[in-house]
Amino acid sequence: MKGILAGPVDGPRRVRAAYPECVADPGLRVEHRPSGLRGRVLRVEGDAVVVRTELGTERVLGMVAGAFAVEGRAVTLVRPRAPAPSAPARTASGSRAVGVRPARVARVSRIWVEGVHDAELVERVWGDDLRVEGVVVERLDGIDHLADAVAGFGPGPDARLGVLVDHLVPGSKEDRLAASVSGPHVLVTGTPFVDVWQAVRPRAAGIAAWPVVPRGRPWKEGVCAALGVADPQAMWRRLLASVTSYADLEAELVGAVERLVDFVTG
Repeated sequence: MKGILAGPVDGPRRVRAAYPECVADPGLRVEHRPSGLRGRVLRVEGDAVVVRTELGTERVLGMVAGAFAVEGRAVTLVRPRAPAPSAPARTASGSRAVGVRPARVARVSRIWVEGVHDAELVERVWGDDLRVEGVVVERLDGIDHLADAVAGFGPGPDARLGVLVDHLVPGSKEDRLAASVSGPHVLVTGTPFVDVWQAVRPRAAGIAAWPVVPRGRPWKEGVCAALGVADPQAMWRRLLASVTSYADLEAELVGAVERLVDFVTG
C-alpha cells in the first residue's frame, strides 16, 4: 500500500532541505542561524568563513549548508569565484607591457628618422618600448647629408645606428645613400612609400585609398587637394590620431622599425 507511510521516515531517502547558494563576498551581512551571531563577512578560509561580529570580534564559522541567513533567508555560503585570468597588457606595438617603471638611461645607440612626422609616428606606436630599452629617436630633416651625419656619429660595437627612410626602392636616391653608409654597426631600413603618411592604412585614416599624385607635384600637397583638405598639418593631426597600434600601419613600416629596434638593442 502506498501513502505517506509507504517509505522510510529516516535514512538515506530522507529529503533534505535545499538552500540557495550565496557568494560570501567581503562585506556581506550575514546571520549565523545556530548561534544567532550577526556580522559581516571578512574573508573565506578553506571551508569556513571569517565574520566580524557587531561587537567587533572575529569568528570563524563553518560554511555548512543552510547555516547562514542573508536578509532573513537561509542560504548556503560559497567561496567567491576566482577572477578569470586576463590577457597580459600590450603596448601599441604589440609587445607585452612591463608596467610603470622609470625610463632606462639612454643608450649611445640611436635610431634616426627623416622628419618630424616619422618621429611622431614611431613615438606613437613604439614609444613605450623605446623608453624601456633606452633608445632615443632623432630627426635627420632629410637624408641628403646622411653620409656626413653617420661619419660624425662614429658608429661602433657599443654605438649602433639605425636609420629609417622613405622610398627605399632599388635604384632610388635613398637606396644609393643607404648602400654608402651601411656596415656592421649601421642598418638602414625603410618602406617603398613616397612619404610616411602612406604607411598609415587607408581604412584607419578613413579613406578608401591613398590618392595617386601626378609626378612632379609635391606629394602631400597633391594628397590634400584630392581629399579636399586645405591644411596639411590638419591632415597630419587627423592621421596621427587615427593610429592606435601597429595594426593601423602597413606591414612594411612595422617590419622596418622592428628590425631597427632589434638592431640597436642587440
